[in-house]
Parts: sequence; structure tokens; C-alpha cells
Amino acid sequence: MPRSPMVVRTVPALRRALDGLRARKADIALVPTMGALHDGHVSLVRLAKRRAQKVVVSIFVNPTQFAPTEDFGSYPRTWKSDVARLAAEKVDLIWNPDVKAMYPEGFATRIVPEGPAIAGLEDRFRPHFFGGVATVVGKLFTQCRPDVAIFGEKDFQQLRVVTQMARDLDLGVKVIGSRTVRERDGLAMSSRNVYLAPEQRQAAPELYRAMKLSAARLRAGEPVDAVMVAGAEAITKAGFTLDYFEVRHAETLAPIALLEDGPMRMLLAAKIGTTRLIDNIAV
Repeated sequence: MPRSPMVVRTVPALRRALDGLRARKADIALVPTMGALHDGHVSLVRLAKRRAQKVVVSIFVNPTQFAPTEDFGSYPRTWKSDVARLAAEKVDLIWNPDVKAMYPEGFATRIVPEGPAIAGLEDRFRPHFFGGVATVVGKLFTQCRPDVAIFGEKDFQQLRVVTQMARDLDLGVKVIGSRTVRERDGLAMSSRNVYLAPEQRQAAPELYRAMKLSAARLRAGEPVDAVMVAGAEAITKAGFTLDYFEVRHAETLAPIALLEDGPMRMLLAAKIGTTRLIDNIAV
């Protein structure tokens, strides 16, 4: 049975543990998570192990990125299985603060990102979200002082926001995106997939199929507007309510109309029942 990683829950204990990891001048990779780990998270850990000698995984369900109407209270929490997964991957350290450790009494400082954080995608429907993400990730970066940090490409706008923040604030960490891990039928792995009823789970792969077909049509030179309208119709026909389905510049997330205007990313968010799923692919 693999040895469990060291678990720390206070900032002083974290600093002592990190000093121990750095004693031999080892590079450190951080994988920020909210727990409920699946194979997509494991892929992040494995990439981290390729990029640094020591790996720290944070598990913290961050309340500041949830609106009052969202699922903070019911968000999946699977501590025992999470630790077992990380032990199997031989992670060096788990940083597992509680809310009081991360946001102590009197906490009054927030990071308010702009640029890709106000691109009119997730921010249009969750205006609170990226402020919460930037603040907690900024804290994680200053607490852990990693050389590299690994984020999944499934949350593509988040990846762009965090990359911009690290660069703008000179945080000394290289942010690396890791490809989206999918189920065999194409559904992007997500902790929220457990919310899907059986019939919803059967319909869910239509998101990926619609994106792949739309991207192929764009690469073939078809007009962007017509392609995106047809893709949106296929998604709604499968039982989804779309929040957005758009192609954007892959770096800036600015609107883009022509393939030759730069690298393109297709992004969507859609609800089926009460479950909201996001996904994206390169064009």
C-alpha cells in the first residue's frame, strides 16, 4: 500500500514542510484542486511530476468563487479517496487548509482581474467567479511559492486568467496548461459529472461531438456565423440550454471572425437539468 503524502493544514506547517522539500534545492510543482479527484486531476499530477522534483497538491473548496445560488454546500467532497489517489501517485505534500486558514478574520484584500477575466464568457454568467479564483490562486502561489503550477485546459478561461495574473504580478511561477481528459465517449471529465442523471449522462457527449464537427467545418473554410448557429442548434436539440457557444482568439479570448486572424479556441457552457457543463477545443 502506498505511503500517504504529508498533509498540512496551517500556513506555518506548510512553510516548514516546503522548507524541507527545498532543502535539496528541488523544484516544486503545485496542482491546485478542489478535491473530488478524478483521472483528469491525476493527469495534472503526472504532468507536474514530469516538470518538477517535488509535487504539492492543494485541496480547498474555495467559497469565494461560488455565488449564493451555486453548489458550494453540495460540491463533492471525497477526502479519503482523494488521499488514496494522491498516495498512489506518490505526491509529496497535500495542502488542505480550512476556510479560516485561507480567509482569517479581518481578511479584506481581493484580486480583481481584467483582460481575459472580462471576455464575456464565464464572467457574463458568473461575474463573481474570476475574482474568487484569482484571489485564492494568488494566495496559493504566495503560500507555496512553486516553480510551476499545473491547470487543466478544460477550464480554459480560468487558465488564461491565472496565466495573465502570474505574469502581471511577477509571481515567479510558470503556469502550464494540461490537455483535457475525456471519457471514452468524449465527455470532459469533471467533478460535477456525478450530478448527471442517467439520461443526461447519455446526452452529455453531444457537446464534444458538436464542437468537433463545428471545428472541422471552420477548418474547411465555412463561415463562422453559420457554423456556430448549426452547432448551437445541435446542442439544444440534445436537451441542453446554452449559456454560450463561441470561437475566440486562443490567447486573448477576444472575439474572432476569421481562421487566419489567429489561433482559435471554441468554448461553450451549457446546462442540462440543473447541471452546468463547460468545455472547449482548439480549432
